[in-house]
Amino acid sequence: MLKHLLAPIKIKTMELANRVVLPAMGTQLGNPDATVSEALLAYLKRRVKGGAGLVITEITAVHPSGIVSPNQIAAYDDCFISGLKKLSGCIHEAGGKAAMQLHHAGRESFFLLNKKAAIAPSAIPSPMTRLVPREITRKEISDVIVSFARAAIRARESGFDAVEVHAAHGYLLMQFFSALSNQRNDEYGGTFKNRARFTLEVLKEIRREVGEDFPILLRISTEEFIQNGYTIDEMQTILPDLIKAGADVIHASVGTYGSPALIFCAPPEYQPGFNVWRAKKVKEKVDVPVITVGRFADPDLADKIIADGEADLVSFGRQHLADPDFLAKFREGRPKEIRKCIACNQGCIERLILEGKSIRCAINPETGQETIYPRVPAARKRSVWVIGGGPAGLTAASEAARLGHKVTLFEKKERLGGQLNFMGQAPHKEGYFEWISWLIFDVKKQGVKIRTNTIVTNNMLEEIKDEVVILATGGKQAIPPVPGIDLPMVHDALQILDNQFPPQKNVIVIGGGLIGMETADFLTKRGSMVTIIEILKSSPVKKVSAHGFMLHSRLQEKKCRFLFNTTLKKIETGSVTIIKEKKEEIISPVDQVIIAVGMKPLDDLKKTLEKLNILHFIVGDASQVGRIIEATEKGAWAAWNI
Repeated sequence: MLKHLLAPIKIKTMELANRVVLPAMGTQLGNPDATVSEALLAYLKRRVKGGAGLVITEITAVHPSGIVSPNQIAAYDDCFISGLKKLSGCIHEAGGKAAMQLHHAGRESFFLLNKKAAIAPSAIPSPMTRLVPREITRKEISDVIVSFARAAIRARESGFDAVEVHAAHGYLLMQFFSALSNQRNDEYGGTFKNRARFTLEVLKEIRREVGEDFPILLRISTEEFIQNGYTIDEMQTILPDLIKAGADVIHASVGTYGSPALIFCAPPEYQPGFNVWRAKKVKEKVDVPVITVGRFADPDLADKIIADGEADLVSFGRQHLADPDFLAKFREGRPKEIRKCIACNQGCIERLILEGKSIRCAINPETGQETIYPRVPAARKRSVWVIGGGPAGLTAASEAARLGHKVTLFEKKERLGGQLNFMGQAPHKEGYFEWISWLIFDVKKQGVKIRTNTIVTNNMLEEIKDEVVILATGGKQAIPPVPGIDLPMVHDALQILDNQFPPQKNVIVIGGGLIGMETADFLTKRGSMVTIIEILKSSPVKKVSAHGFMLHSRLQEKKCRFLFNTTLKKIETGSVTIIKEKKEEIISPVDQVIIAVGMKPLDDLKKTLEKLNILHFIVGDASQVGRIIEATEKGAWAAWNI
């Protein structure tokens, strides 16, 4: 079992026990002074228990001119060494080998761009922020090259077994690779080989300082994956030069900021292992180990890729957030217990980049909260009623049972899972079914008593005494008060996703939020011609998010029509009347109208709980309509605070 993935490998003096890589992932858990925090240590200790052979710690700033935020950990001064030693130490305690990722953000630092202090090869705006950096000077290039080497020395002094130079994902070194961001006229611009000069000089300087035996990894985006960006064929031409300059391993990623759907943190539209062919193309040109990356969650798939010679090691990034014990579970013959990443990006990349917050995982409430996560049973065992079997309720029930409480879960419908039973029907959301199945399995394993087809009434609540209640009754569809809303041709989005009514040819979807757009996606896949009516001036589903980009792209390809700044006036058999920019318009023919104007909390039992003075928590959509991450965090928090 997994004989290839679990086989050892030696890189220079570094011997790895297996081919599993925990890659660098930003956390925003560092202290405000860029030192290692207790929260970061706790997070990393939890990850490394899983047994990955190589652990690459998160982006570490080599120079103050390249930080992404003040709490990004750093290695540009000796004062950081004591904290960095703790990082390498906890990895070694778990039996893994530690590599420090050396990083300079260049123009991809909203923090420095706002201060007008960000530097880049040329004064060209970041595709993410649209803010303009300052062109780096020749002296600054020399200073940054030296700073990479000195940071590598500090990594070695801090007990790290290797370093990884980050030349991918649109950061400074990759900015030099790209003709879209590098329009210099000196020796660092022009041909692709000239644009690679900066990275080559960084590698040479690190090698000169650390010696021949200390391993240097290089993370690259094998291709830019953006219009007019560089290609894998171009990258192949400089790979031998990168090896000659000092790279002992190539970590073959893809994409940059501005790439469609942030492909380097790919959404569920991309299949696991989608990037392997690029790693194979790298292997054609180099004779050093190659690490592949790309939505890996299944050790079996990784084992096959190594067996087939397509890569030598495999990175499991977000899977380590969803379930840091996945490898141990697989080795112990417990694959059903693995909680697989669903690639939603809510708690990781989007939370960091779009919200500016520290790392979480939408389906694992422990991630990023290791210092407050309760690990021992509650001092006082309580009887707990969880009302509602969606993501919030199931998470609350699982966590409460784990902490030793006697838990009964009530669900008014026959099946558990809440709205995910419907939302999982949308294209590319199959992973949601897999996760909700895992969560139901976990709840049953924890010994939760489950009562489906049961509606909890006010009278039932009046009979309980010492029970704690977690109200997770979810939300209900908001129905706009317009004439014709009760016609037989009108359905709500969840009824369509649940296949209660067949899709018709000409369909109007009222509401351009996530539910509306995913329902439109579901309908167009089945041949419907869809028009989406949205009251706002633009779509609430932003293209900057990975899934949002893919949704917009598919609907555009299917010629879905968007009418923004538009309200619904009335529905009649065969037509709808709308008001757009104060002008009335009739749309016909219309065979079906789908209502997707949003949800509102379903908290009918709240007043009774308050009246009876029952200790209770309201979680998930019953508290405030939100995403999976809000549901699971609130559900877990309720259980932790009983």
